[in-house]
Amino acid sequence: MHYIVTFVWAIVLGQIVGFLGGALSKSPYDFKMTLIASIIVAIFVIIIGEFAVPKEKKQA
Repeated sequence: MHYIVTFVWAIVLGQIVGFLGGALSKSPYDFKMTLIASIIVAIFVIIIGEFAVPKEKKQA
């Protein structure tokens, strides 16, 4: 479930950044390219999140 939330927030925030970046650089806003970039960033964030936090060892 937390993967879905990560993807949704990455898409929403990615679209905002893409729109603002296009407006500031006076270039056209491209929904599809921003969507692809947002998904790629979300995948990297998920991968980093899985490997960055060490797993707790269970004591017997």
